[in-house]
Amino acid sequence: MAEITSVTTEALRSGNRVVVWGIAGIVGILALAAVFLFLSLPDANIFNARVERIFIENDALTTREQIKLLEVLAQSGTAFAEVLTSYRMVIFVLLLFATGLLIAALVFLVMIVALNKRMGEIERQGIQISSLLISRAQNAVVLNNMEFKLTPAAVETLSVLAEARMDDDVMSGAEIEAVISGKNAADCDESAGAMRIKRLRDALGNQIVSELLVKNIARRGYMLAVDKDTIRMI
Repeated sequence: MAEITSVTTEALRSGNRVVVWGIAGIVGILALAAVFLFLSLPDANIFNARVERIFIENDALTTREQIKLLEVLAQSGTAFAEVLTSYRMVIFVLLLFATGLLIAALVFLVMIVALNKRMGEIERQGIQISSLLISRAQNAVVLNNMEFKLTPAAVETLSVLAEARMDDDVMSGAEIEAVISGKNAADCDESAGAMRIKRLRDALGNQIVSELLVKNIARRGYMLAVDKDTIRMI
């Protein structure tokens, strides 16, 4: 248990470091891109400056049509400045949105990697079970804090496996069928016990729990992958 906790803690620390450095890198890259983009955009008042220069350099424009043209140019310059300012705001909002999406994607990626590592440790070490309570009367099993409603046949199969685990025994399919049916093991078929195990796993429903709780030991049989001191039967 201590070894698994240490591995999990180290994985979390590594994941946190990846997240921190990843977020810092994303923010840094987008900040540089934003600075480069905003520096590349023309000044919002550049059009007004050009119009003002036309006014100054062409003081001979005195007719009404010419003055009207200059006024139109001035109004166009103001409109251009307003549009460019709004574009800057839109670009800024899009950069913030892109930063948020990239950070979220990085966090989800790290979470998935950490979860895969954790599942790998579980597959190698088995489920860490602190208590296994089997209730024949209620046709239920409580695994840590998870309660599973089972069929009477599934409860009987699990009870047989639990009793064998308390005796440190591994039971073949034929032996499981013999205990439940009351027949001699020599007269029972291996496939009948295997079918009972399959039905038990189907009744548990959760594939991870069922596959890791009921272990299949090659050429020997089946056993519960739990500490025998955690088993209680009522």
